[in-house]
Amino acid sequence: MGATTAGADGTPGERAGDGPGGAGGPRYVPIADHGLIGDLRTAALVAVDGTIDWYCCPAFDAPSVFASLLDADRGGCFELAAAVPARKKQFYFPDTNVLITRFYTEDGVGEVQDFMPVSQDPAESSRHRLIRRVLCVRGTVPFRARVAPRFDYGTRSHTLRKDGEVTVFESERLSLGLNATVPLTWDGVDVTARFELTEGETAVLALDHLGGGVAPRGCAHTEAEDRFEATVRYWRRWLAASRYRGRWREMVHRSALTLKLLTYAPTGAIVAAPTTSLPEEIGGERNWDYRYVWVRDAAFCVYALLRLGFSEEAEAFMGFVSRHISPGDGAPSGPLQIMYGIDGRTDLSEAELAHLEGHLGSAPVRVGNAAAEQLQLDIYGALIDSIYLYDKWAEPVSSEQWDHVCALVEWVGAHWDQPDEGIWETRGGRRKFLYSRLMCWVAIERAIRMAHRRGLPADLPRWQACRDTIYRRIMSHGWSEERGAFMQHEDGDVLDAAVLMMPLTKFIAPTDPKWLRTLASLTEELVSDSLVYRYDPGVSPDGLRGGEGTFSICSFWYVESLTRAGRLDEARLAFEKMLTYANHLGLYAEQIGHGGEQQGNFPQAFTHLSLISAAFNLDRALG
Repeated sequence: MGATTAGADGTPGERAGDGPGGAGGPRYVPIADHGLIGDLRTAALVAVDGTIDWYCCPAFDAPSVFASLLDADRGGCFELAAAVPARKKQFYFPDTNVLITRFYTEDGVGEVQDFMPVSQDPAESSRHRLIRRVLCVRGTVPFRARVAPRFDYGTRSHTLRKDGEVTVFESERLSLGLNATVPLTWDGVDVTARFELTEGETAVLALDHLGGGVAPRGCAHTEAEDRFEATVRYWRRWLAASRYRGRWREMVHRSALTLKLLTYAPTGAIVAAPTTSLPEEIGGERNWDYRYVWVRDAAFCVYALLRLGFSEEAEAFMGFVSRHISPGDGAPSGPLQIMYGIDGRTDLSEAELAHLEGHLGSAPVRVGNAAAEQLQLDIYGALIDSIYLYDKWAEPVSSEQWDHVCALVEWVGAHWDQPDEGIWETRGGRRKFLYSRLMCWVAIERAIRMAHRRGLPADLPRWQACRDTIYRRIMSHGWSEERGAFMQHEDGDVLDAAVLMMPLTKFIAPTDPKWLRTLASLTEELVSDSLVYRYDPGVSPDGLRGGEGTFSICSFWYVESLTRAGRLDEARLAFEKMLTYANHLGLYAEQIGHGGEQQGNFPQAFTHLSLISAAFNLDRALG
């Protein structure tokens, strides 16, 4: 038998075996059996067995330091756990992103408090300190630790040296400093420790990013405690700004805290997920790098956070847009790329890391994302809608921002009829997707609203004529009388869950007979126990092999569509069912597999922002 770890419910469960390795091969913790910590610059995944198996330093999209989630042998990890058999449970310190992993042994109970302090001081924030505070809360518990970084996705070697009380892991491009209040043993290029704590005793292991003026520094018990309390205060003070007081407060707030963890404070960027290449199908090739700023995802995040009362993040993202996403760049994909680096860069060249076997043997592992060069017309509607909401709920847009909006609307008006790769980033060729047309309509319609409300200059007659032309095109070419539903692309006969956005964007009334017929068709063909497939790859080839799970954002869109159609009992049941698919901490990946397992990159912003929207609107409808 392999090592054991806790399942999503906290009970002991065996790590899943890797295909090529067989029973004696590498072992992996399921995607769902993780929590997330971060400092608004990077993030780490902590498994329920106490192992940090994903961490990139010093930024979300930097090369990995720990990546045993993608290759148990070559990826590197930071293990910290009870040294004897134990049951494990994991939870967040209330209303924070401080993660606590508990170990229940025969002789006592111990816990590891994992967190990354959030600092406004540039020198301190560039330390990216990762603190692991170990406590014995009952009896006596022996612990073991192993720190085994593998720099640059496991491609660069490193050496060990001492700098005072700090152990330095030094590679060609990056150095990390480990300081501990327990004795450390060098094991080749790794470091191990074994220690025992009795009730009331603590130990600290802290990992720092060194360089750029950051010198090695110890982390005593008192400093770790002070940082713990400061980090708790930071997250609670941030969450106190939430205006949500509805039925699903705990889940909504956990989603908000997760979205905040996915923000990159230096620029205001919001990443789609903190991971790369977690598979949408075990053993399949649908593995992508999500550590970038998708215009669509980030714009939807702005909507979700504004709904809850968090205007600071919206303002920061608008700053990112103003600095880095300006029309007129002349790229083949239009004036906007669909995604950008967290620093605004546009070169996101995709490469495969053949030396990493992938999670549970799911190769390839990719870094970069070739979809950045795709044409996806829907991003213009998502971005302008977020600007419209920011102007309405937060602060009026500047004259320069309005000029940019006008330039984008003019481009959309001239190009909306092109085929594109669509929201799902298919690699099977361009089509005239209905959702792309829908969001082009949104782009122009929201700009018209802004011009009317603020009295801003615009060629309104031309904009209105273009908006109406798109509307009529969707109604005439997107509707299939034979299927009795709106289709995925023009003159086709394939259903697509993206059309669930039609009533959510106010394109069509949620009780319109054509929409209700579409909703019925989607329910019959794409919905399984409240879970929604985005489309059927068998009848709508997307250029990739294999299948996938249900798409969680579509499941929450489905809840909203039922809500707006007045079918509140169905909507509430679907929402409650969807909540049961969250992991033990309330986190979601991109997709859910046939057995309820999380699939794809984790946790995913798209899923959490749609949970917030569905909860908000369902709450309001229920009264």
